[in-house]
Amino acid sequence: MTSTVPNAIEHADEQQPPITMFGPDFPYAYDDFLAHPAGLGQIPATEHGTEVAVIGGGLSGIVAAYELMKMGLKPVVYEADKIGGRLRTVGFDGCDESLTAEMGAMRFPPSSTALQHYIDLVGLETRPFPNPLAEATPSTVVDLKGETHYAETLDDLPQVYRDVADAWARCLEEGADFSDMNRALRERDVPRIREIWAKLVEKLDNQTFYGFLCDSEAFKSFRHREIFGQVGFGTGGWDTDFPNSILEILRVVYTEADDHHRGIVGGSQQLPLRLWEREPEKIVHWPYGTSLASLHEGGEPRPAVTRLNRTAGNHITVTDANGDIRTYRAAIFTAQSWMLLSKIACDDSLFPIDHWTAIERTHYMESSKLFVPVDRPFWLDKDEETGRDVMSMTLTDRMTRGTYLLDDGPDKPAVICLSYTWCDDSLKWLPLSANERMEVMLKSLGEIYPKVDIRKHIIGNPVTVSWENEPYFMGAFKANLPGHYRYQRRLFTHFMQEELPEDKRGIFLAGDDISWTAGWAEGAVQTALNAVWGVMHHFGGQTDATNPGPGDVYDEIAPVELPED
Repeated sequence: MTSTVPNAIEHADEQQPPITMFGPDFPYAYDDFLAHPAGLGQIPATEHGTEVAVIGGGLSGIVAAYELMKMGLKPVVYEADKIGGRLRTVGFDGCDESLTAEMGAMRFPPSSTALQHYIDLVGLETRPFPNPLAEATPSTVVDLKGETHYAETLDDLPQVYRDVADAWARCLEEGADFSDMNRALRERDVPRIREIWAKLVEKLDNQTFYGFLCDSEAFKSFRHREIFGQVGFGTGGWDTDFPNSILEILRVVYTEADDHHRGIVGGSQQLPLRLWEREPEKIVHWPYGTSLASLHEGGEPRPAVTRLNRTAGNHITVTDANGDIRTYRAAIFTAQSWMLLSKIACDDSLFPIDHWTAIERTHYMESSKLFVPVDRPFWLDKDEETGRDVMSMTLTDRMTRGTYLLDDGPDKPAVICLSYTWCDDSLKWLPLSANERMEVMLKSLGEIYPKVDIRKHIIGNPVTVSWENEPYFMGAFKANLPGHYRYQRRLFTHFMQEELPEDKRGIFLAGDDISWTAGWAEGAVQTALNAVWGVMHHFGGQTDATNPGPGDVYDEIAPVELPED
C-alpha cells in the first residue's frame, strides 16, 4: 500500500542507517566508489585520446561516456533518437514550457544513491512524488468493483485494505527473511546479505510473484490476493507483475525502491542533457572546458548504429545510419538488448553463444502513459457536501488503473497523468490514438467523479507513449521471468572479461537490461560504472588502491552461481 516494508521496519528508530540500492545480488558500494576523492581510476598515458564507441545515449551511455572522458579517453556516442533514452521529458504544444510530462522514468527512490550522485553533480532539484497515500499526496481514491473509497492515510480505508497490507508484510517476513535482509543491507553486512540471498535464489528462482503469494498462509484468501494485485504497495497495483520472478520483486522491496519517491524538478531528461554539456573540473588529458558535447562534431552524438562486427585485431567496427564506418578497440553497448537482434546487423562473434541466449530471453514489460495539461490544480477544490478534495490520486480496476495529479502551486497550470499502465493493461491502449485514449480515460474517471468536469480544465492536446511500440525500445523495461536468474547473471557479469576467450572481449554490455534492478535508473548508472571499469581494465588501467572498483572486488561478492545441469 504505502510502503513495501513490514511494520517492524517501517516504524523502526529513524536513526538507523539509510537503505541503498546496494544488492542483494552484487553488494558493491557504488555511492562510495563515486564519492572517493581518488576518482574511478586511470589509464596509461599512452592510451589517452583513444576513441571508445558508446552505443546508446540514455542515462547509462551518457554516464559511461562522461566518466571515460574524465579518464582521458574519447567517447564517441551513438544515439538513434534523442539523448535521454527512457529519461524522456516532453512539453505540450502551445502551453507554457514549465508544463512537462515524464514519458519514462518519473519517480526515484532515495535508495538510488549512485543516481543521486549525478543528480547533485549537475545541480538538479528533487521533490516528493505524489504516489498513492504518500505524504506528498493530499488524498487517494481507491475504486474497485464500483466501490469508491476516499483516503488521506491507510487508516481511512476499510479494514480489508489494512488486512492486505498486513498480509504482504507477513508474507515477506515468512517467505523471504525480510527484516534480516533489510537490516543487513542497511548495515552493508555483505556476508549476511550473501548468506540470505544465496538460499533464496536457489529456493525461489523458479517461482512467480503470484505463486509466492499463493504459497503464503497470509494470502490464502483469493480476495486478498485480488485486492493486493489491484492496489498493491508503494506505487499502486502489481498484478501485471504476477507472472514475473519473485526475485525481481524482492529486489525492489529489500532496497525500498518503491518507497519515498521523488521527482526531478523540470524533468528527468535534464540529467543526461546536463551531463552531456558539463565541463568537469577534474579531467585527464583533455583541456579544461572539455565536455562530451565539445568532443562531438556539432555538439551532437553520431546517428543510429546499423551494424556491429568484429574485425582484424579483435576490434569492434561500427556502421551508422549515415553509412560512416569506424573501428574501435573497445565499445560499450547500452541500448535495449533486443536492438542487437533486430535493428542492428551483428556478427555472432560479438558475444559468446550463452550471452546471445540470455539477450534473446530478455523479457520486457509493456507500459503506456497519457498526460494532459490543465489550467490549475482544480482537484484541490473542496466538495461542498463532504469537505473532501473533488478529485484525488486514483487507483482503480477500470481502464485507467493509475491516475496521478502533478502541480507546481495552486495558481499555476498543472498536469494530470490520466493513465499509467503496464503489460496487458498497456496493450489495451495500443491501437488507440492519443485523443481516443483520452476519451476513454475521461469516461472512466467521470464514473468515479461524476461531479467533476475534467474536460473543461484541459488547455492542450494530450501526449502519450506506448513503449512497446517505440522502435528503439520495443518495451518499457526488463523483468525476469521464473528461471531467468542464470541469464541475468551472464549479462550483468559481462564486464568481467578475463575468463572470456580473447576474441569475445572488448565490447561491454551496460544499461537497464543488464542491471539486477531494471526499471530503476540506479541500475543504468551502476552497470555504466561496471562498463567503465571494464574498459579501463581492457586498456591496462587500474583503480587507486584506496578505492577499489567493482571488478577489483568481484571475486569476493560475485553474484550467486546456480548450477547449469
